[in-house]
Amino acid sequence: MRVTIAKVGALVAALAVVGAAWAHGPTRQKVRESIEISAPPAKVWAVIGNFQDMSWLQPVSKTEGEKGNEIGATRRLTLASGGTLDEELYKYDAEKLSYSYRITAVDVKVLPVTNYSSTLTISPRADGKGSVLEWAGAFYRGYPNNDPPPELNDEAAVKAVSGLYRSGLEALKKKVESGS
Repeated sequence: MRVTIAKVGALVAALAVVGAAWAHGPTRQKVRESIEISAPPAKVWAVIGNFQDMSWLQPVSKTEGEKGNEIGATRRLTLASGGTLDEELYKYDAEKLSYSYRITAVDVKVLPVTNYSSTLTISPRADGKGSVLEWAGAFYRGYPNNDPPPELNDEAAVKAVSGLYRSGLEALKKKVESGS
C-alpha cells in the first residue's frame, strides 16, 4: 500500500508541474524596427517630436490630444478605417530625441494587442551621415487567455506591430528625405 500511495503522490506532483506549464498564459512580446534616414537627427525630430502630431503614420487620418509633450499628455488617433487608439505619453526627452507612450484604449480588431508600450528614439548614424530611427514596442497578444483565436494570438500581434512599424518608418523616411 505504501508504494502505491507514493506512486500516486509522485504522479499528482508531476501532473501539477505539467499543468502549471500549460496554464502560464500569454508572454510579453517585443518588436524592434529601425531605419536609416538621410537627414540629420534634428530634422527627423522636427517631424516626430510632437506627441500631438502623428500625421507621419499613414493609417492615421486625425490626431487629437491634450497637454502637448508633457508627461501624462494624451492623444486619440483616428485611423482611415475609422478605428481609434487612445495613447498616453509617459516619458519625453527632447535632448535625447526620444519619447515613450502606452496605449490606454484600443479595440483588438484595430490592433490585436493589450498592455502595449512603445518608444521612438533617433540617433545619429555611426558615419555621421544621417539618422537612425528606432521604434521599439512591448505588448501582450489581443486575447489574454489560453487558446487564443488565430487573429488574436502572439503571431498575429507581432505581425501587426512589425508591419505597422515597418510601413510607418518607410513612410517617415520618404517624407523626411523628400522634404514634404
